[in-house]
Amino acid sequence: MDSIGVEIGRPSAEALLSDVGELVECSLTPLADGELVDLLRGVERAVRMLAAVQHRALIEVDSRSIPADSDAKTIKRFLMETLRLSHAEAGARVRAAAKVGVFSNMAGDEREPELPCTAAALRQGDVSVEHVRGVAGVMTRIPRGADADDRAAAEQILAEFARSGSPDDVSKVGDRILAHLDPDGTITDETDRARMRGVRVGRQRPDGMSPISGDIDPVLRALLDPVLAKYARPGVGNPDDAASPGAEVDHVDPDLIAEAAGRDTRTPAQRTHDALTLLLGSLVDTGALGSHRGMPVTTVLTMRLEDVERESGVATTATGGTVPITEALRLAERSRPYLAVFDHAGLPLHLGRMRRLASPAQRLSLVAALGGCSRPGCDAPASLCAVHHVRDYSKNGPTDIENLVLACDHCHGLINDTHTGWKTVVLDENSQFPGRTAWIAPPHIDPTATPRVNHRHRAGDLLAQVVAQIHTRRERDRAAHQRWLRERRPGDIAA
Repeated sequence: MDSIGVEIGRPSAEALLSDVGELVECSLTPLADGELVDLLRGVERAVRMLAAVQHRALIEVDSRSIPADSDAKTIKRFLMETLRLSHAEAGARVRAAAKVGVFSNMAGDEREPELPCTAAALRQGDVSVEHVRGVAGVMTRIPRGADADDRAAAEQILAEFARSGSPDDVSKVGDRILAHLDPDGTITDETDRARMRGVRVGRQRPDGMSPISGDIDPVLRALLDPVLAKYARPGVGNPDDAASPGAEVDHVDPDLIAEAAGRDTRTPAQRTHDALTLLLGSLVDTGALGSHRGMPVTTVLTMRLEDVERESGVATTATGGTVPITEALRLAERSRPYLAVFDHAGLPLHLGRMRRLASPAQRLSLVAALGGCSRPGCDAPASLCAVHHVRDYSKNGPTDIENLVLACDHCHGLINDTHTGWKTVVLDENSQFPGRTAWIAPPHIDPTATPRVNHRHRAGDLLAQVVAQIHTRRERDRAAHQRWLRERRPGDIAA
């Protein structure tokens, strides 16, 4: 046994944290320049080796069905909840473990990692997880029809390059390997194309823009080309030209289109963007997309009355996005989105026990008020949420707005009366967030069972509240100081 009571040879998080803790507290000032650089390299190598340990632990946790037993369902969700990882980081770790981790079969025999050379380099600390992602990305693009020996050779070459090269250059080396393996594209088949297809829409940035990338298969390309040829041509669907024809282009005089084309200064990429906006707007406005979770598939806009009056700020959507107020108002003029403008009157939404399901008006109000799933840490937008009774309907919970909250399908399924289930409560007037729905995590996530509120969709409100508290505290301190000055004797003040 060692000094902290852990058996020798037995993995110990406590021992690791103790050693790292000592290093954290050490002063780096006495180190010479060379020693400091050596420390930096050593820390980097240790971090890389620890990533390999993370993968082993992740695989072991999954093999023991710990995520399923804790109602997390998947190892990715388990990591998000237990380690408080982001959706992207948890997914990246699971994918990396699948590529370079060591798995066992039913008999307990270990099998070689999918990327054996890269896995060995990671265990030795010669490559980072970023290198692993780069190698995996190239290997995914190798056609299924490629020879097994060629695939093994490609992975070995990539791993050896990664030991001395930058992750930024792994894909460049991969391009040369792919060009050698399939120079004319003849061994790439439908299965390969189906595996590589995908369109990724990234998170909306603070500037309102969202990145989009991906690969489309020949069928989508064949459908998209003629549509863009018509609606992405110069002069059509130009949002900066009031005379530019839109979806009704077939019924417009060709001379007017030609004149609009002469004024069109957009790039081809901008015309493609505007064409998709035009077509999606027309499709949503027809009602042909039906309904989703009791609401028509259409744009749901929520804005504050003061923002409308000032023509500033943003409107929020049911999918968690934002639209500048001026553009949101223009969108509301030419289409039929659901529009919720918060004023002081509100909506009469008390339906008592008359209905089990929330009305469209209640759903709209919840979308506007909450913005998304109410479970702490969940970023699912309102469009992916169901309406949940805080006090269960089967336990005489009313279908009143005060007893309703939004929860995505995954989080909704976590609520139960077992030892691994989550609970929901409405906070009382004496709490920090009166009237808000708080969630109580099961003991394996939060042993203290502290009710917590999700601020992911209302960060602005939380910021405003904190700022107001700061101002209140300053005013209180200033008033106390002034009282102290008044209570002092004039002679003390003069002194």
